[in-house]
Formats: sequence, C-alpha cells, structure tokens
Amino acid sequence: MPATIDGPDFVALQVRDLNAAATFCEQHLGLRRAAVSPPHAVVFDTKPTPFAVRELLPGVDLTDTARPGLGTVLWFKTSDAHQLHDQLTTAGIKILTPITNSPFGPMFSFEGPEGYVLTAHGD
Repeated sequence: MPATIDGPDFVALQVRDLNAAATFCEQHLGLRRAAVSPPHAVVFDTKPTPFAVRELLPGVDLTDTARPGLGTVLWFKTSDAHQLHDQLTTAGIKILTPITNSPFGPMFSFEGPEGYVLTAHGD
C-alpha cells in the first residue's frame, strides 16, 4: 500500500520581522507561545495544528511582495467572530472582507502580519 498523508501537521508564515509578527499574533489574535520554539521561529500553542511565524528561509526575498502568501487561504477558528472583528477594527487592523455567514459560521478576512491575508470563522 502506498504511503499517504493525513493533512497539515504544522503551518508557518515566513516573515521579515519575527518579533513584530509574533507580537501581532499575541496582541491582536490572543495566541500564546508554545513552551519550546526553535531560535528562528515563534511557535504558538494552537490546536490541533501548531502555527508559527518564522524568519525567511534562505533564498526567500519578500521585499517587493505586497501580499505574501498570495493564493493561499489560511483560516483560524475563533470562539466569537463578531467580537474578534470588532477588536481588530478598534485596533486599526485592516478588514479585507466583511463578516458573512458561511457553512463554517460567521467569517471575515483581515490583514495579518506583513500583509498576509488571514480569515477568522467561528460561532
């Protein structure tokens, strides 16, 4: 029988400014750092899939990239999409799509660290 994969087991965004990206995730998204992270990354204690921000890999240059991750859709579950939307709006975070109903509950997209588009959905 051929080997298969089960699905994503780890997700990381490559960023130019690791400290600023980690601070964004902590302050605006409420993510908590995992107990252990490698020196080039900040791993967050997210379930079921660990999420991290990390320094750029060798050969990656995002200098002229206005929207890193273009073509990738990254969704985060939240306990309250409306409250998170209001918190991000109050903090001046750019909301890219308004809250709409989806098969996964209310959802909206916003500009995350360094221009990555992130989507939140929840109850």
